[in-house]
Amino acid sequence: MVTTTIKELSVNWNLTWTEALGFATGAACVWLVARQHIANWPVGIANNVFFIVLFVQAGLYADAGLQVVFIALAAYGWWTWARGAGPVTGGALPVRRTTGTEWAWLAAAGVLGTAALTLLLDRATDSTVPFWDALTTALSLTATYGQCRKLLESWWLWIAADLVYIPLYAAKGLYLTSLLYVGFLVLCVVGLLGWRRTLAAAAPRPATAVAA
Repeated sequence: MVTTTIKELSVNWNLTWTEALGFATGAACVWLVARQHIANWPVGIANNVFFIVLFVQAGLYADAGLQVVFIALAAYGWWTWARGAGPVTGGALPVRRTTGTEWAWLAAAGVLGTAALTLLLDRATDSTVPFWDALTTALSLTATYGQCRKLLESWWLWIAADLVYIPLYAAKGLYLTSLLYVGFLVLCVVGLLGWRRTLAAAAPRPATAVAA
């Protein structure tokens, strides 16, 4: 009985530390993205590693697998932001609006990804929340890709994902992680407003009429 209690305390202690480290690196990552700082990518990779451990322990397998994809996307985003606008144009990668074609591809990927992951999780794992796990996975992937390309609307995708993540993690007993995502939600709003200002500042000003 005493041995079992010690083991449970040890697991809970490790889980708490994993959540705390995920909290710190996750908050730093989102703050850096909002400021368009390239350091968000390596910090984000560290965050992904902590969450792989946390989500496997919590039985959120799609979210755990999602972190591996996030690491690959972070490498792509790191390269894209470092490359900037390209060797011809030069300068930093600009914030821009999502085109209609990009929205169509993102929507199709989100719907198909959610359906496929829901089926996979329902049949191949013991997940108790296959649809919600799949939905947040699809939203997170599309949002991350959008941020790799500095698409303004990627923040709306993150906001939608966070609104599902918060109650999902609370239901799983991951209260610190749920709190983290409340912070993410606030930072996403800050990031959205900041990127809007950047986009507005970069927009060409209308020529003023010259008086005769």
